[in-house]
Amino acid sequence: MRELTYNEAAVEAVAEEMRRDPKIFYMSTDAIGPLLKEFGAERVRATPITEAALTGMAIGAAGCGFRPIVDWRQVTFCFVAMDQIVNQAAKIHYMFGGQVSFPILYRAAVGGGGQVAAQHSQSPYSMFMNVAGLKMFLPSTPHDIKGLLKTAIRDNNPVISFESSRLMTRKGPVPEEDYTIPFGKADIKREGNDVTVVALAWLVHEALAAAEELAKDGISVEVVDPRTLVPLDTDTIRNSVQKTGRLVIADEAGPTAGFSAEVAAVATEDATTFARLKAPVRRVCAVQVPIPYSPVLENHVFPDRKRIMAAIREVLQGRRSAEAA
Repeated sequence: MRELTYNEAAVEAVAEEMRRDPKIFYMSTDAIGPLLKEFGAERVRATPITEAALTGMAIGAAGCGFRPIVDWRQVTFCFVAMDQIVNQAAKIHYMFGGQVSFPILYRAAVGGGGQVAAQHSQSPYSMFMNVAGLKMFLPSTPHDIKGLLKTAIRDNNPVISFESSRLMTRKGPVPEEDYTIPFGKADIKREGNDVTVVALAWLVHEALAAAEELAKDGISVEVVDPRTLVPLDTDTIRNSVQKTGRLVIADEAGPTAGFSAEVAAVATEDATTFARLKAPVRRVCAVQVPIPYSPVLENHVFPDRKRIMAAIREVLQGRRSAEAA
């Protein structure tokens, strides 16, 4: 199978959908060259740096029968459009009594790894998870980003595509035929029996590397990639934890009121899953500080495979004590 980068797969998904549906158009402060070349300035708009205006224009256009895509580029640029996102896009279908659909795709890069300092290294998706009326996803592979983007563009609701900055140049297999990936369906990237690791985006790959290393010591790690944040596939997470009895959550965002806290709640508020837990849930997250510019300090702030391995060994201490006895 051919291989594409994460970014190439995303551009291909948008291009295929724009060919399929003439009602789709693209707005960004930095228009994507291949899209502009193929579809022209009428459908691919290079706009002024006015994210609040773009976000609001998309709502109006969607209500008039179009299917707009707005590329915020860095997620932090959308903060100037929070009223349009939270008070308008998320609620307008409900406030119109369901009479009109608002199919909008918002795209945003998240995460660190690029030494672009505090304002451009954030992963604030939990802020949006708290708002009813939005769907959102965070893919970890070129295959997944293409399939999920195509699903999002065809959806009749506002959707946010969070896309990992660290993964933009990472390659992976992508089918040439048309395909979509349903929302609310997690993917088990690696099966295991001793501990479940629920990881997001770049940390999926770090978790897989940790699992590979720990396998040398006879530790069997299951890696679950939720793929979509809203809706969240709670069944797959709970079924995995019920099987392994242990849970580690790896998230590039900070721990406070974040995605990792939501997954911990998913596991512990369900009586059956809670009863199967053999150790406390362990979270591996970024340090709760503004992200430093210094590469050394940035690396210190973000979790990686070493911290995931340490957390896995920690939740397995009970098993090892029993084996020694």
